[in-house]
Amino acid sequence: MSEPDFDFIVIGGGSAGYAGAATAARLGLKTAVIEGGRDIGGLCILRGCMPSKTLIESGHRAEAIRRAGEFGLHAEYKGADGAAIRARKRRLIGEFAAYRRGQLKSGKFDFIRGEASFVDAHTIDVRLLDGGGTRKLTARAFLIATGSRIRVHEIPGLRETGFWTSDDVLDSEHIPASLIVLGGGAIALELASYYAGIGSRVTVIQRSEQVLKETDADVATALVEALEHRGMEVCRNTKLQRVERTGAGKRVHFTHAGKERAIEAEEILYALGREPAIDKLQLDKAGVKTADHAIVADLHQRCGPGHIFAAGDVCGPFEVVHIAIQQAEIAARNVARMQGRLDGTLEQSDYRLALFAVFTDPQVASVGLTERDACRTYDILVAKYPFNDHGKSLILGSTHGFVKLIAERDSRRILGASCVGPEASELIHEMVVAMHFRATAGDLIRIPHYHPTLSEIWTYPAEELADGVNLMPP
Repeated sequence: MSEPDFDFIVIGGGSAGYAGAATAARLGLKTAVIEGGRDIGGLCILRGCMPSKTLIESGHRAEAIRRAGEFGLHAEYKGADGAAIRARKRRLIGEFAAYRRGQLKSGKFDFIRGEASFVDAHTIDVRLLDGGGTRKLTARAFLIATGSRIRVHEIPGLRETGFWTSDDVLDSEHIPASLIVLGGGAIALELASYYAGIGSRVTVIQRSEQVLKETDADVATALVEALEHRGMEVCRNTKLQRVERTGAGKRVHFTHAGKERAIEAEEILYALGREPAIDKLQLDKAGVKTADHAIVADLHQRCGPGHIFAAGDVCGPFEVVHIAIQQAEIAARNVARMQGRLDGTLEQSDYRLALFAVFTDPQVASVGLTERDACRTYDILVAKYPFNDHGKSLILGSTHGFVKLIAERDSRRILGASCVGPEASELIHEMVVAMHFRATAGDLIRIPHYHPTLSEIWTYPAEELADGVNLMPP
C-alpha cells in the first residue's frame, strides 16, 4: 500500500466519532472525520438524549404544579404552550450543537462534510455535501461511528394513516389531546411520560409482557404501576393488527391478553426501536463483519479486518452515549498502539459497570448485572427497600418504587444495583462508584450518609445483605 492520506479516518461526527478523533489526534495520529448528516452534532445532541430530556423536564414541572395542593400550595395547572416548549428546546439544542460544531471544525484533525462508502479495506469514497463531487481517501485504520436510525416495521394501515416518530415529537409544538404510543422501550416510555405530564391522555401498547427489556421484571412492573397510578394505560402482551384513520383521529386494533381491542387517539407515536445506520457504507467491500443488520465488533472494537473498528449504536451492545464514547476512545488508543504511537497491549471494553437510565416519572436506573443475569453465573443474594418507607421520599411525595442490590453470596461483593423511584438516574451513580472499587455490602454501610437524603436508602438493603438477615432468595 502506498503512503495513505491519513493514519485514522472516523466515519461519523457524533459523540463517539468526535471522541475517537480527538483521542487519536492527541496521540499524534493524522486523523480525519467524515460527517454526512444534514446537521452537525450527532444523534444524542440533535435527536436523542438532550432534546428528549429537555421536553421531559417540562412534563415533570407540569406534574409538580398539579400536585401543588399536596404541599399546601395554591397553584393551578392551565396547560402547556407547545411553541414555548419547542423554542426552549431549540435554543438549548442549538447551543449544544454549536459547541460540537466548534469542536469538530477546530479540532486537530480534518473535518470533511460528506457521505462515505468503502471501496476496499483501506479506501473510501466520500460524496461531498457541498456539491464538490467525490473524493477518494485512504487510511491505515478506520472507526465506524455512524449511529442509528428509526426502524419502521410494517403494520397494516400504519403508513397510510400516518404517525409520529421520536424525531417528529422532538420538534413539534402540537400537543395532542390523546396519544397512542407503540412500544415499551426507553424512548417510548420517556415520551409517554412527557405527554402525560403536560396533559395528554396516553395509552402505551407493548408487544411483550415486559416493558424495558434491559431491566429485571420487578423493576419494569414497578414502573408500570407508577405510570398507571398517574393515569396512563399500559397494555402489555399485545399483538398489533392494523391501524386506520377515523373521523376524529386514528385507531389502533390489537389483541390484548387474547382479546380483540381497539383504541382511538388524536395521534400515534411509533417507538418500536432503532437500527444501525450502515446501509450506505458498502461494508462488504471492506470485509466488515455484520449480523442482523449490525456490525459485529469484538471487545477491542475491531470488526473484521484488524485495522477497522466500530463504536456506538452501529455495533452495540448498549445504545447509550457514554459507552459509545468509551468504545471510540478505546478504538483510537488501540489504533495508536498498532501504529507505534502508544505502548502497551490492546485494550478491551469492559461492561462490568454498564449503566442504564430512563427519565420517566418515576425514573429507572441500573448498573452492572441484573438479577436475571447474575444468577446465571454467581450464587447471589438480593435485597430491596421501598421508597414508601423512606423518610426523604415521603417528604418529597415520591414514594413509588424501590432500590435493589445484588451481591455475591460468599464475598457480599456488589454485582449490580437497580432503582425505580425519585432521581434514580442520579442515585445510581453512588453504586457505580461502589462497584468500581469492588465494594461489598459491608463497605457500603460503613460509608456515612447524611440524613434525610435520598442516597441513604442504599444503606438499608446493604445492611440486610451484610448481616445476612431476612435475605431474599434469588
